[in-house]
This record gives sequence, C-alpha cells and structure tokens, in this order.
Amino acid sequence: MELIKITADNLEQEHICCAISNNKDVQVTSKKAWLKARLDEGLVFLKGNVRGKCFIEYIPAEYAWTPIEADGYMYINCLWVSGQFKGQGYSNLLLNECIHDSKEKEKKGLVILSSKKKLGFLADPKYMRYKGFETVDISNPYFELMYFPFDKSAKKPYFKESVKNANHKDMEKGFVLYYTNQCPFTAKYVPILEEIAKGRNIKFHTVHIQTKEAAQNAPTPFTTFSLFYNGEFITHEILSEKKFEKILADKGL
Repeated sequence: MELIKITADNLEQEHICCAISNNKDVQVTSKKAWLKARLDEGLVFLKGNVRGKCFIEYIPAEYAWTPIEADGYMYINCLWVSGQFKGQGYSNLLLNECIHDSKEKEKKGLVILSSKKKLGFLADPKYMRYKGFETVDISNPYFELMYFPFDKSAKKPYFKESVKNANHKDMEKGFVLYYTNQCPFTAKYVPILEEIAKGRNIKFHTVHIQTKEAAQNAPTPFTTFSLFYNGEFITHEILSEKKFEKILADKGL
C-alpha cells in the first residue's frame, strides 16, 4: 500500500480519513485547521491511499495535547485502521513507519494512551502489547499510558500531577465537558449535546481546550473529549445524540 504524508501543501486536497466529506464540512474544517497549526511542531499524519480510516498521527511528546511527562519521546495521537482494512498488515505498516521515523529523529521511544480493556478512541491494549508496548503509568478510571522504548535505560514517561491529583469533586455541578478540535467528531457533536442539555434546562458547561499548554495541564488524560457529571467521570467516548440521551435517562434527567 502506498502511504501519503499530509503536508501544508497537500492538506486541502487530501482527505483526513476520519472525516472524508468536502472541505466545507464543519468536521473537516475543524480538524484540518488543528492539523495545520501542528505541522510546524513536528506532527505527522500518515495515511494509506484508500478512502477510509487507515492512518497514524503522531507528534513529539513535548507538543502532545495530553498531560504527560515524556520528553524526548514521540506521542501517537491516533492509530486507526477500520474493519474493512483489517487483517492486511496495515496497522503494522503504519506503526513500523512511525518507529522508523522516530528513530531517525533520535527519539527515546513511543508513547500512546490506552485502557485496561479495548475501548473506542483509545489504542487497543492487546495489539500494543503484542507489538512490544508496556504499561508505564495508570490514571483512573481506566486509562493506561503505554510506551515502547528504543533504549531501556531511558527515563520512563508518566502522567502529570494535574491528572493524578485532580480533585474532580471540586468541579461545578451538572455536566462538565473538556474537549479539543483534535478529533473532527467534536465539531459536530459538542454543539448537539449542548442543544439537548439546553432544551431540557440541564446544566452543561464546556471547556474548549485550545492550546497545548491548557491540554498539558488538564485534569483528564484524554483531552479530546472527557465528560463529567457532578465531578464523576462519565466517559471519554464522543457521544451521539442517542448515547447522550441514554446517559441522561440513567441519571434520571
């Protein structure tokens, strides 16, 4: 399979895998604007020459939008090969390209956010362990920081204190949502969730993280989307209307 690297020159022409409609779509414009601002920081978006989800996105950990300490490592934002492309070695191909590139750039190793068991929007822990990744730190309720060191003597990465010492009980009552434009789906669904909550007079406060500094000091490992209710972590999975309605029903709202 041919691999295509997104650059400032081809960003407008190439689709970005997880949002493949035209450039006027809010999801596409949101994600491409976020990507464009990261390219000069060393972000790499590498995709297969297919129309669908088959890509890897990674960035030097110093610029990652997540609260970790991992200087000298490369942080994988997302490795996604959808069902129609599975079993053809594409995940291995993309990950191997990332490893090769990171070694060329003299990185200490790779870091990725995963979970105790396979969950949407997070790296599959079974696959990552198969590829040699190890869990190096954990954060409630189920987040795991995994790493693949090129040099075993390198300092291990870890979650920052903003995550480990976060007192979610001090959050305001009602729903609090932390999110970024790193994933195109937030551009579509966050306004929908806000409208649903408004229509029911439910308190729903959004924290739109717009800088890496804010993301690196967030009280949650997954800054792309983390929903809390009365200080309790609810989910990191970007919610559709139906899934949010179910949460409201479960809360008696």
